[in-house]
Amino acid sequence: MSPRPTKARLLLFAFGDFAFNLYWQSIMLFLLFYYTDAIDLPIAVAATTYMIASVWDGVANFIAGVLVDRKQDRFRYGPLLVAGAVPLGVMFVLTYFPPIASGGWAIASVFSAHLLFRTAYAGVNVPYLAMTARISADPGDRAFVAGVRMLFGTAAAVMVALCTIPVGRWLTGSSDASAYFGAAILFAGVGAAILILVGATYREAAPPQRPLPRSLQAALLSLLRNRAFVTLNAAMMAMIVGITVLNKSVLYYFKYLLNDPDAGQLALASMGLVGGIAIPLWMLLGRFVGMRALWLITAGLGMAGLLAFAAVHLDSARAMQLFLIGMQVIIVGLNFVFWAMLPNTIEYGERETGLHVEGTVFGVAALLQRIAIGIATAILGWSFASAGYVANAQQTAATLAGMRATVALVPLVFLALSCAAMLLNPLGRERQRLGREVEGSADAVALR
Repeated sequence: MSPRPTKARLLLFAFGDFAFNLYWQSIMLFLLFYYTDAIDLPIAVAATTYMIASVWDGVANFIAGVLVDRKQDRFRYGPLLVAGAVPLGVMFVLTYFPPIASGGWAIASVFSAHLLFRTAYAGVNVPYLAMTARISADPGDRAFVAGVRMLFGTAAAVMVALCTIPVGRWLTGSSDASAYFGAAILFAGVGAAILILVGATYREAAPPQRPLPRSLQAALLSLLRNRAFVTLNAAMMAMIVGITVLNKSVLYYFKYLLNDPDAGQLALASMGLVGGIAIPLWMLLGRFVGMRALWLITAGLGMAGLLAFAAVHLDSARAMQLFLIGMQVIIVGLNFVFWAMLPNTIEYGERETGLHVEGTVFGVAALLQRIAIGIATAILGWSFASAGYVANAQQTAATLAGMRATVALVPLVFLALSCAAMLLNPLGRERQRLGREVEGSADAVALR
């Protein structure tokens, strides 16, 4: 048996999540805004390309997960992480490379770069996720890694939100598309160095001893017959659409409705910071009310907040920041419930179908998550376009009203749909062990 890893080694391994979040948070928070307001792509076109790339991301993650499951005995994850670190960083930089052409060629170039990055990210991130099961055989060590990874992910989100534009501007001396490109080079350099260090120092606790997975067709059919899995993921997709529309609208809202873009970056950073603080509170409440009830409570609070936002016009940056921080607490709660309940669907499905399916559960969940993010981005872009949005121009009163309606009503409708799906979930009111909740909630950070 391999010796138990030290806390320092576990901490170093978890540091890899900081690198991955430098990339992921940038793509989630800034890329659409970069497309529209830095390189002047029409918002409907930008949102459509983002949607397609997001769906492909889900497919790529699913394929990578299947390959890892079926070829696990042939992979050495440490060298694979080292080999993929630099190509992943290069693809990330290309994603923010200002197009040298115009028109259709510009769209094609940014779209191709986006697809290449998503493919590279899946190829490196999925093996890293698989490494978490091998870093230690001790459940306490794995819980420690999960918690620290969440903290590193939060730290990366705050860094990306605060540093992308000001640091990029400082590095390049420009405030246009070059600023995003400069920040991308910095993040890629830091991220690649971290991943190389993590891969080079990684040591497995013991060789994996798992049976070969069942056929993919049998696994997928069992998921379709698993009512707990289907309804939980339906609720998740509705929730993801709603919160993604809200999150991706932040920079637009502060720039065009409040005329304070810097306050928007501060809002994103504050949202990331409060997310890390809120998780233990939701974990504690979930122990008393159960996961499904916690979802309904949390979504209900979010819907109440959105109704208040729709009724009261927030005309100051500070008020909007406070509203978004409150909504982020809600968002963290919903994500926690989903990833805490998902492992229970495995056991439910085994009782109902006779098949024990694990890897495919998380692979399909990741795929559906990416599809929902793509749908949300398309809804936001198409809604803003129909309202008459034009980047870097004074918006008309009708356009601003349409943008505000999108921010308020779309998340409200989809949160309501998530509650309807959750009411159909058969898992009901459950009390879970705290350790299991930690591991389940941590997967929200891991599966990207």
